[in-house]
Parts: sequence; C-alpha cells; structure tokens
Amino acid sequence: MTHTKPTFEDFLTWLAALRGRGMVHFDEHQRCWHVLGHPEVNAVLSDPARFSSDLSAMIAGQKDFELFGRGNFVRMDPPKHRKLRTLVSQAFTPKVVAGLEPRIAKLTEELLEPLGERFDVIDALAYPLPVIVIAELLGIPVTDRPLFRSWADVLFSQERDPDQAVDEIGDEVFAAVLPTMREMNAYFLDYIASRRTNPGTDLTSALVRAEVDGKRLTDEEIVGFAGLLLLAGHVTTTATLGNSLVTFAENPDATAEVRAEPSLLVPAIEEVLRMRTPFPRLGRRTVVAAEVGGATIPAGQFVIPWLSAANRDERVFADPDRFDIHRSPNPHVSFGHGIHFCLGAPLARLEARIALGRLLRRYRDIEIDPAEPVEHRSPWTMVAVTKLPLVVRVA
Repeated sequence: MTHTKPTFEDFLTWLAALRGRGMVHFDEHQRCWHVLGHPEVNAVLSDPARFSSDLSAMIAGQKDFELFGRGNFVRMDPPKHRKLRTLVSQAFTPKVVAGLEPRIAKLTEELLEPLGERFDVIDALAYPLPVIVIAELLGIPVTDRPLFRSWADVLFSQERDPDQAVDEIGDEVFAAVLPTMREMNAYFLDYIASRRTNPGTDLTSALVRAEVDGKRLTDEEIVGFAGLLLLAGHVTTTATLGNSLVTFAENPDATAEVRAEPSLLVPAIEEVLRMRTPFPRLGRRTVVAAEVGGATIPAGQFVIPWLSAANRDERVFADPDRFDIHRSPNPHVSFGHGIHFCLGAPLARLEARIALGRLLRRYRDIEIDPAEPVEHRSPWTMVAVTKLPLVVRVA
C-alpha cells in the first residue's frame, strides 16, 4: 500500500508529541490551547456557556462564508442552537433513521451488483451510497452528486501547516475555497426558492414551512442547514467505510472474527471510529476564563479539542493503539459530545453497518490492490481515504 504525504502515522506521532507537553497547554506558535485528554475534551464540549462554538470572528468580512454560517447550527450557541437543531432533528428521529434501512440495503446491492473483481470502493460505494441517501432526504437531485463531491473535495482538502497559527487563515485558502462557497450558496438558494414555490415532502420543504418563535426561516438560514447536512451527512460515512476497510486489511485476525460472528461488526465499526476519527479536531473560543485539566484558559482564547487524541487517552482506553473489537465500554468522542453531538451519527452508523455487512457477505476475500495507490486526505484536516482500490473474490 502506498501513501501520499503526510501519512496517518505522521499525524499520530505529531499528536503524541503534543500530548507529551500536557493534556491541556498553550501553543505559542499556533496561538491556541490544545486539549488532548478524554475527560478534558468532554469538559470543553459539554460547557457551551464557557466554550463557545461561534467562530464567526475568523470569517468576518467574508460575505459568502458568513451567508453559509447563518444556518450552520454547528457554529451556534444556545438558545439559537437549540431552536434550530430541534427543527432539523425531526428528520433524524430513531424511527425515521430505522425506516431508511431497506432503502440503504437496496442501494448497496445496486451499487455492488455491476462490479467486477477490481474496483475503487470509494468511487463505487463509499461515496455514492451516503450522498444518494442524504440527497433523497433533502429532495435535491441525486444526479448532481458529482457536483457535491467536487465541493467536498475542495472544502476538506485544504492543507495547512500544523504549526501555523489557527487564527491565521491565509488569503490563499480563502481564494481556493471562495468559488466553491459561492457555487454552493447559489445552488441551494435556487433550490430553496423552488421549494417555496413547489413544496414537497422532503426535508428542505419542511424547513421552508418551519417556524422558530413564530417566524419562518429565511432562505439564507436554510442554506447553512442544507449545505451542512449534505456535506457532513455524507463525508463522515464515506470516511468511516474507507477507514473500516483499511483497518480490516491491517487486522486480518479481527476481520476473520467479524466474518465468523457478524454481531461483532457493530463494535468493530465503533473501534474504527475511535482509532481513525474522521474529524480529528473541533474549535471553540472561551467566553470567560475557564479551568480545565488543571489549566486556566483566559477569556477570548481559541481552543482546539483534539478528538483523535482523546480517543487514544490511555487513562480511558487500555492499550489505545490496539484495534480491539471486543473493547467495552468504548466511549469514543468521534461524533462529539454535549449539545453538538453529531445529529447524523445514527444514520452514519446504520449506513456503515449495512454497507460493510453486505461487503463481507458478498466477498469471501477483500484485499487492497497492491498494484494501485491508496490516496488519503491530510489527516490534520480529515482522516479519510479518497481512493481505495480493492481486489475481491465473490463468496
């Protein structure tokens, strides 16, 4: 297997060096506070009154970014966060998610059916499956999925120097991302306008009809909702599927156990999420001085809770670098914690369980093609493979 630089191993080495400086410490080069321990990360994420999710100051004056942020409840604090999240959460109730299982299973079979013994599983399954599901929920044309992928590739492929100050987003980054943001905003504004004229039964139509404190949401607020759900609603599942297959290839004994006892697939996926956390970090700002992990962080400071580091905290996870499908409990924070816990986590878990289960049943052997390169995103931005060629043998 070949890798592009930087590698995931490089990232883990860098995180270990950070952890060696303390579970909570100030970084003079990045001008931020790193939070690396599991209980410390949970403390930050569960306290929005002191650790705000509103990072709008970093994009002040960037009109297209500000537009997208108006309905992005991931970057909101209570009480507005609660009101807007409540609206969207109605589309992700346990009943609604469970009801999607037959459709996800059918899509998986349809995507796998025409494949031969060699294929890129990202192109063939890991990307189209979750995109089709979330696009159908939103009511947007599934045929536009190449466009959605191009957006994700731009937004999640921006590499940065890990030692660069976090409050310095260079002009080159804005320049690289700006056309994509404009295209996304225009796309969703047009679609939302069409749903106001011709509402349907999809989630976008429901958002158009929804009211918060007696007021309808504006088109600009819905843009952030729809864009967030489309992007976050598929990239996490795509990453989890690819990461699972890479991890299974590295741990053949554990994979054999899962094949022999399919009920182990669920804990195996959770262990993949712990070890290869799709989104390695989050961002917060202190509203007031706050103590965490024995350190006092002044007000107005940028704080980075490292989910990837928290998920390898040896105080919580015995032998944290070992892939253990029998790990119980497994309180990883890959989907966050507190009021911003990932809304789509149940859907991502369902899609991963169905897709991986079908792959393991359909193919008696699944190997990473040694003749083709495996391509990765920068792990400082997202832990995911973008190209994963497989050689398979039908059961």
